[in-house]
Amino acid sequence: MSAPITKAVIPAAGLGTRFLPATKAMPKEMLPVVDKPAIQYVVEESVAAGLHDVLMITGRNKYALANHFDRMTELEAILERKGDHERLHKVNHSTTLADIHYVRQGDPLGLGHAVLRAKMHVGNEPFAVLLGDDIIDARDPLLTTMLTEQGKRNASIVALMEVDPSQIHLYGAAAVEQTDDPDVVRVTGLVEKPSAADAPSNLAIIGRYVLRPEVFGVLEHTLPGKGNEIQLTDALQEMATTPEATGGVYGVIFRGRRYDTGDRLDYIKAIVQLAIDRDDLGPELRPWLRDFVTTLG
Repeated sequence: MSAPITKAVIPAAGLGTRFLPATKAMPKEMLPVVDKPAIQYVVEESVAAGLHDVLMITGRNKYALANHFDRMTELEAILERKGDHERLHKVNHSTTLADIHYVRQGDPLGLGHAVLRAKMHVGNEPFAVLLGDDIIDARDPLLTTMLTEQGKRNASIVALMEVDPSQIHLYGAAAVEQTDDPDVVRVTGLVEKPSAADAPSNLAIIGRYVLRPEVFGVLEHTLPGKGNEIQLTDALQEMATTPEATGGVYGVIFRGRRYDTGDRLDYIKAIVQLAIDRDDLGPELRPWLRDFVTTLG
């Protein structure tokens, strides 16, 4: 029986240009979603699935990420003196969440290149990749299901979600074959950001992967693709068509709640959706929102 997966890789080197000027001096991963930075939701998801060893792939001007997950003794002391134990707990929570490591991506050569930078840390074992733009609702398990499927099938696993065909050009799209599980498919091919006419399906890859270490060898010879970047999708396409060498690729179809924080409009929607369901905010926000909607033309 294979050892449990313990390592997660979170690429966080992007410039966040869609959120300028807010991200001129602040990493996009630190933009607040209600009262936590987006990156904290992702780390919490990793830890909830049993992955306490987290490697962040960062870039220039990302010091705030490390600072957020480090101790701030002055703030802790002030909160302690004030007897503000609720806020002190929140501050300490992010510090003790996981064993977090950092490595610079260096050249901004795409997601595939960012994942390849994790090779020395990960070694020769399966690992998870979580993209910070996608927040998965904690009430809707996804990563734990993917880890289970990886253990059962000894393959690489991607998260898939049905999207409107008009939106498939924003994602990697999967060609699939059914298995005996309606929520699990075998991936036979992948295309990065195809047109609706060229897409093999409306099953889009969302930002969760559980990968066999063979992906590193594939990425090392993967040529730049869309956007002149080394695409993880292109490496997974090769793995999907060489199962005898790489274990192949399967997809878990996610039907739960996902919040896209990589787009300005969807970021605002994510904040509203998450706040509505909170016990401390929802009771006042819901009636206000209903009243506000009635004022719209």
